[in-house]
Amino acid sequence: MLDFIRKMTLAGAGLAIMTTEKIQEFADELVKKGEMTEKEAREAVNEYVEKSKQAKKDLEGKMEQWVTGFLNRMNIPTRKELDEIKERLARLEKAGE
Repeated sequence: MLDFIRKMTLAGAGLAIMTTEKIQEFADELVKKGEMTEKEAREAVNEYVEKSKQAKKDLEGKMEQWVTGFLNRMNIPTRKELDEIKERLARLEKAGE
């Protein structure tokens, strides 16, 4: 399940890179046509990149919340909970020796 989500996130990142390249090409065309200055194009592309990064970060946060909620509803322990159980078991085993 987590592997699937990780792959989807990576696919989304690849799509964002491809889209960024297309935005850059589009901005370059506008500069060539004289419809935009190089500075305006650079600023527009940078703004797009920053918004894309923020959108990716927001999506990752929402996915993490969804997965955590799903695991809780399915009563599946988190890695942190499993680590705490392992530590407790190790302490109990050591005390029993």
